[in-house]
Order: sequence, then C-alpha cells, then structure tokens
Amino acid sequence: MSGKSSGRPKGEQHHIGLLNGFAAYGMWGLVPLFWPLLKPAGAAEILAHRMVWSLAFVAVALLVVRRWAWIGELLRQPRKLGLVAIAAGFITVNWGVYIWAVNSGHVVEASLGYFINPLVTIAIGVLLLKERLRPAQWAAVGVGLAAVIVLTVGYGQPPWISLCLAFSFATYGLVKKKVNLGGIESLAAETAIQFLPALGYLLWLGAHGDATFAQEGAGHAALLASTGIVTALPLVCFGAAAIRVPLSTLGLLQYLAPVFQFLLGILYFHESMPPARWAGFALVWLALVLLTTDAWRTSRRGRAAAAAAAVPVLRDPNPVDPVEA
Repeated sequence: MSGKSSGRPKGEQHHIGLLNGFAAYGMWGLVPLFWPLLKPAGAAEILAHRMVWSLAFVAVALLVVRRWAWIGELLRQPRKLGLVAIAAGFITVNWGVYIWAVNSGHVVEASLGYFINPLVTIAIGVLLLKERLRPAQWAAVGVGLAAVIVLTVGYGQPPWISLCLAFSFATYGLVKKKVNLGGIESLAAETAIQFLPALGYLLWLGAHGDATFAQEGAGHAALLASTGIVTALPLVCFGAAAIRVPLSTLGLLQYLAPVFQFLLGILYFHESMPPARWAGFALVWLALVLLTTDAWRTSRRGRAAAAAAAVPVLRDPNPVDPVEA
C-alpha cells in the first residue's frame, strides 16, 4: 500500500492514505489474536524473537529501497544515538508487557493502556516540556485521573499493566520526536541495539534446552520468525498514511487499535467486565471525547485563520511606480 506520493491527484492520495491508516491501526488492533499462537513460547522468548526478526525484516526493506545514508549520520551523532538507545529501552518494556498481558488474559487492561496513552502524553508535555494546556485539555486529564482512581478501586490495585503500557509508549514517543528518524529507519536503529542482547538470550535458552523455536515444529518456528513482519508491516502502512492524510485524521484513527483490542477482549477472549471497570472505561472514553473535540475545534480554527491570511490584499489596479513619482 505504501509508495511515493508524487504523481497522483490529491483526492487519490488522501484515499490511499486512509487505506494505509486503517490497515496500520487495524493490524495493531488485531494483534492480540497473534501472540497466543506463539505458545508454548513464553513472553520473554517471543519478545527476543520479535527483536531479532524485526531487524532482519527492516534490513531487507532498507536494502530494497537503498536507504542507508542515515546510518552514517546517526553514528556520527553520539547524543542522537544515545536517544535511540533510550527509545529502544522503552519500546522493549512496552512490547514485553503487552505480549505478557495478552498471553496472560489481560487484553482489556492492555487496551486501556492505549486509550489513556494520549492523556499521559499530554501530562508528560506539561511536566517535562512545560507546555500550556487549554481548559478542555485540563478537563480531559482530570477525567482521566478520575478514571484511574475508579479502576484502582475496582481492581483493588492500580491498573499497572495499563499504566506501564501508557507511560512506556508515551515516553517512547517523546524520545522518538527528539530523534526525528523515519518509521523504518527508527525501527532498524532500535532493533539493531536490541539485537545482540535478544540473540544472546535466545542462544542461552537453546543451550539450556528451554527454547521452543527448534522443538515445536516448522510451523511454530515460522510463526516466531513472522514476528518481524507483524512488527514492521503496520509501521510501513503508518508511514504511508502519515504523509498523505492530516494529523487530525491520524489522531482519530489511532483509537481504532484500542477499540479493536477492547472488543476482542470482551467478545473473543471473554474477559470479565464488572461494573467498576465499565465505569472506569466510560470515564476514559469521556476524557477522549473532550480531548478529540478540543483538537478538532483547534484544528478547524487554525485552518480558518490560515485561509483568511491567504486571501490576497486588494491592490490599486494602477499603482504609481515609486521611481516615476
């Protein structure tokens, strides 16, 4: 679905971008169906395979598109390379917790993490970047905090899985913003840092007879290897969408993934939803409605202001040349 955006009408570009966006967030939303297929491998082994095979997949992709110049530039910037390492650490935590949560029967709680992720991103912007919030954003954050309190009471403890996923991914996004690499390039750099520890862990598992890769048949080995495709393909589609559709549209599409995950948790995995959990989710959804409505209004006002600024100023049809005056 991805490709260069030049040479096509704007309407067709927008349509292609939407298709790529739906594909990306759809795949992220349906991924809970994939991780259980990798049992009896544990979460740590699945995570290690994901790191190793993701690097293999993106290396082939970069070889096909001949996009290597960024590597030399990155290696010449130790600070930027350090930020990539930090990003790799946070996404490792995010991936590991998510895989464990899905395969341990916590799909609904995992989906909650990505519902509250935008609220956590805003909170990080205020605390670390000293950003100023609009009233509606403050209201959304307040409602989100109330939701966490309600869920804490309902669970008997804070929703640690959701909070860990939300904070790790929000921090990962913050670091990636500072690194400013493309999706495939960023994944390649991060998995290159993850590769040796992951490969070492897999070799250690094999030496102790605990690896499932070679013990559960060719089908199981192929599924473990396909973790690279499952990781990278949505990113390719997301990258194709990001250059073709407005950020406001992507902001709405991002909710598809946790909605799909939530529905899978309820309808497919049959996880329980006691009243307190419904109440907490309802508050989170209210916060997201406030946040999305405010973002839409702000974007609309911005477009209106830009359109007004673009209107040409009326000029004298017979101007006097200052040289002649």
